[in-house]
Amino acid sequence: MDLLEYQGKELFARHGLPVPEGSHAATVEEAVAASETLGYPVAIKAQVLIGGRGKAGGIKIAADRTEAHEHAGQIIGMDIIGPHGEGPFRVHELWVEIGSEIESEYYASVILDRSEKKLLVMLSRMGGMDVEAIAESDPEALVRQHVDPIEGLDISDARDIVARSGIPEKVADQVASILVKLVEVARKEDATLIEVNPLIVNANGEVILLDSKVTIDGNALYRHPELSELSDGVAEDPQEAMAKERGLTYVKLEGDIGVLGNGAGLCMSTLDVVAQAGGSPANFLDAGGGSQADAIVDALEVITSDEKVRAILFNIFGGITRCDEVAKGIIEATGRIGLTMPIVVRLDGTNSEEGLALLDAAGMTNLHHESTMLGAAKKVVELAAAETEKN
Repeated sequence: MDLLEYQGKELFARHGLPVPEGSHAATVEEAVAASETLGYPVAIKAQVLIGGRGKAGGIKIAADRTEAHEHAGQIIGMDIIGPHGEGPFRVHELWVEIGSEIESEYYASVILDRSEKKLLVMLSRMGGMDVEAIAESDPEALVRQHVDPIEGLDISDARDIVARSGIPEKVADQVASILVKLVEVARKEDATLIEVNPLIVNANGEVILLDSKVTIDGNALYRHPELSELSDGVAEDPQEAMAKERGLTYVKLEGDIGVLGNGAGLCMSTLDVVAQAGGSPANFLDAGGGSQADAIVDALEVITSDEKVRAILFNIFGGITRCDEVAKGIIEATGRIGLTMPIVVRLDGTNSEEGLALLDAAGMTNLHHESTMLGAAKKVVELAAAETEKN
């Protein structure tokens, strides 16, 4: 679960980390009231789950009430495109924060390194740019150190990281203390990613966390009921929210080919084969073993709610799942939602012949059957390209 900036900062504050004073706002009026209370200048920040907000016009500094009203009105309701073309993300809420005079900017993060099964601390004296840019422009400026999963990070190790990063000695103790607490947050809150960019030194020589990017392990939310409540305030992707409501395992991707399989391994393989055939998957959707007709209807409704989808590939291997039930779901969904886009179906295993017979009898002109996974992938890529040309 990804947290919005203000939610991450509230989490940091609970662990004693220094963050600027601020207030959440959902309307222009609330933003102006918060600005008046905090005192000018203030930063008015769009709250969306994407980077690059400043360049997109989603962060503005207000020097007085007039500017606060103007900036809040401009930001609420705007669509923000991410730095790599993600989105658009519609802004529904703001974080109004007391202004900070920035003397220096650093970068700090704690991530779960799955290959090492340890947390990885990263620190750089070069803040304000993403970690990839730091690593490319000056690899030596990015210090990395794994953390013992039992002991965490002690202050002496943190000081060593700070010293190797080249951060000035006058703020070294503050930065080291912050690193220790960031690791504490990651361990206690089951965070898989914590990124602070920038970590600033203000005009008073205080080190402050000016931004927050936090991802909590969704599988651990049962241990953190106070965090699971935050998910209601996070602007989820609409397809992913719909899938969650219907009990489907769904991840939205950036392509135009809807993919549905039964079983995570088969779904992953299908994504790879679609890419091998020159296509771009729009999603990962695992309908699960034993999928019944109703589950297939739900899955198709989720996939087709994504406007980018031009064609759909069903890759079903019937074990527990009965292929005739899948066929019934395809037929029912086609009638219920008026599905006209091309569908490519590969059915194999339990009751596959019965399922194919049902599909043949339905007389669906938009349905195509292929007997192999690669053949199905090539066909759906071809059909998606044809649909794109028509539109």
